[in-house]
Amino acid sequence: MCIGPYVFRSIIVLLLWAGTPAGLGLAASSGQEHSTILAHDLDVALIPDTHELIGRDHVTVEVPVKAPTVTLSIAPTLRVESVTLTGREEQDHERVSTVPLTFTTDRTSDPSSQRVVVTLPQPHDRHVTLAWAYRGIIDDPPREPRHLRFVTPSETAGHIGPEGVYLSAESQWYPDIDGSFSTYRLTIAVPDTWTVVTQGRQEEHRVNGGRVSTRWAVPERTEALTLVANQFVTVSRTWTSRGGQSIELSTYFFPEHAELADEYLDATEKYLDAYIPILGTFPFERFSVVENFFASGLGMPSFTLLGSGSIQRHYVQPYALGHEIVHSWIGNSVFNRAGQGNWVEGLTTYLTNYYWHELTHDDQQAFEQRRMMLQGYSVYVEPEQDYPVARFYSKRDQRDNAIGYQKGAFVFHQLRREIGDDAFWNALKVFVGQYRNRPADWGNIEAVFSRESGRDLRWFFEQWVERGGAPSLSLTAAHARLVQGNDGRSAWKTTIRVRQDGQRFRMPVPVTIVTTDGEETTWVTVDASAESSADVSVSSQPVMVRLDPDLMVFRRITRQQLTPMLNGYVTDQARTVVRAFDDPDSPLQRIMARIVGQEARLSDSEKTRVSSVEDPALAPNSSVLVLAGAEREQAVSRLVKESCGDVVRLAQEGFTVAGEEYDGQEMAVLFTCRRADAPGRVITVLYGVGSGALEKVSRYLFYYGWHSYVVFKNGAVVKRGLWQGEPEMKEVRIDAVR
Repeated sequence: MCIGPYVFRSIIVLLLWAGTPAGLGLAASSGQEHSTILAHDLDVALIPDTHELIGRDHVTVEVPVKAPTVTLSIAPTLRVESVTLTGREEQDHERVSTVPLTFTTDRTSDPSSQRVVVTLPQPHDRHVTLAWAYRGIIDDPPREPRHLRFVTPSETAGHIGPEGVYLSAESQWYPDIDGSFSTYRLTIAVPDTWTVVTQGRQEEHRVNGGRVSTRWAVPERTEALTLVANQFVTVSRTWTSRGGQSIELSTYFFPEHAELADEYLDATEKYLDAYIPILGTFPFERFSVVENFFASGLGMPSFTLLGSGSIQRHYVQPYALGHEIVHSWIGNSVFNRAGQGNWVEGLTTYLTNYYWHELTHDDQQAFEQRRMMLQGYSVYVEPEQDYPVARFYSKRDQRDNAIGYQKGAFVFHQLRREIGDDAFWNALKVFVGQYRNRPADWGNIEAVFSRESGRDLRWFFEQWVERGGAPSLSLTAAHARLVQGNDGRSAWKTTIRVRQDGQRFRMPVPVTIVTTDGEETTWVTVDASAESSADVSVSSQPVMVRLDPDLMVFRRITRQQLTPMLNGYVTDQARTVVRAFDDPDSPLQRIMARIVGQEARLSDSEKTRVSSVEDPALAPNSSVLVLAGAEREQAVSRLVKESCGDVVRLAQEGFTVAGEEYDGQEMAVLFTCRRADAPGRVITVLYGVGSGALEKVSRYLFYYGWHSYVVFKNGAVVKRGLWQGEPEMKEVRIDAVR
């Protein structure tokens, strides 16, 4: 299964929602001046075997001229040895003066940090340079993420160790002030068999006494600096865009994956060639794909950091490598404004996970992406737990993913429909160029797209960004009558009525009218009322009307209309897991133990009910997951027959799915059908012919949630597909001619 979209870890400190409407743009100023860092000049040595960092940093800070102190933060495991004020002497500008400064430190627990309050001499200049000397341990080994149902990076606050180095802004490996945008110079020393990768360009490389030292420069102001190091094999090439821009492309892979370099470099060229015309000049002189020693999919300025598992799985798809490359513009060149809603993920998801398929004329996959976006929102966001896109900051669970990534992407899809392709793509390029190396928020997006389209889009952003929820649409009536036109030709005047339940939205909606000669699609306007109507003329007699069959508008889909899939079970508030196997050492037992273990702290009413396949009363008011071995094939087949009919047939030696037969001990299948006796609920079955067929599947079961059936051979997917959902449709009533 495609695992995506992958997580982009924002390096801006997460701030709580301040309630500022997106349409207001910049947050209101408090009227007070704050200190900010303008430049770092770092000299750092890393000792992986002992997890140590030894650092010096000349920090240029802009401070209010009368400020008595300046406060910076640094990791609590690092000891600050000294802070001195440095500057050129007035009488001899060649000489550097140093003045030791006093400072105090205190720890904070949420988030874990160390605040260093430095006392400044009085008077002092507006720009001061503070030379820091510090050292200590950064050793937070990556931990597996705590989530069951979606892929996230392993969790770490930063790590220096023999297996690798990962130091992001969250590691607090250098002194910083939140909200600063600064330039960086970095000299970094590591063991001579190691290679460093960071942002910007490498200016110098020296080997001396068993250590290698490299110097890097980041001349454009950015929000943070991330550094990684390991024992890499490096492959590089220079690529030139159609516009003449030259970009150095590199891979930094572990030796066992070095042969994959050309595949990743070729894919990088493909994405750059597609997105430079859309987004403008690439923001950096280089781009690198870097292998990480723990699970990750992180987009950094000028490189992406992908875990070894991703690298060896050929992670070059648009939702993967393409997604991280587009973050070079969106998020790493145009920044997300701290304290404002995260628009970065929605736009990046739209351009890569979705629009790539339009760009390459893959209509089926484009439809599939729209389907997963709408169904993801519909199953993971309960109406009472919904919140506005403007209040999305980062992905912590599937609800956040559905709102920030999926609904956020659909906002841009609908904005494009609202203002037209030419205005949309022109405004996007103008926005990226105008806010390069600057923070932006939803208000800035609204301003640029309104200006470039010549439209007042306040209503659009108020409705789709600042307000939560989604329209629930249904057809209430469709009737037609034959009328004579002024030109003497007859046509069928078809009246369509669309109902909105709950919160009401203003939007155009496509309807497809099936006639005796084919079908015609038209867009009708739904206003913010309980019921809207539209008259559409078609040349042939209408038979049926379908509401948005291609899923082109954002809306909530009812569970009865959803495609049957594992995620229907996962998100049902009432769930039952059915044991249909005998072997206590079966991989299926580990799935049951995992479900029970993760729900240990829930109340009995919230827990998944555990049942046996022999239980005659199979939880009539819940969705059901059946974990089945071939030894219980007959009992399971009876359950399957009731809800799936003949679309799936099980046997001890194999199974048949959608008319195709699969035989052998290495075969397994995961399939979902609507429960015949429980509307809106599903029955999902995981069936393995042999226990070995389930070993790998059992570990990744909940990653296969978006399809009606998935067939596996030795744990690898060999076929997947969908049963049809129940589209919103209405037969057309023919009115008598009067």
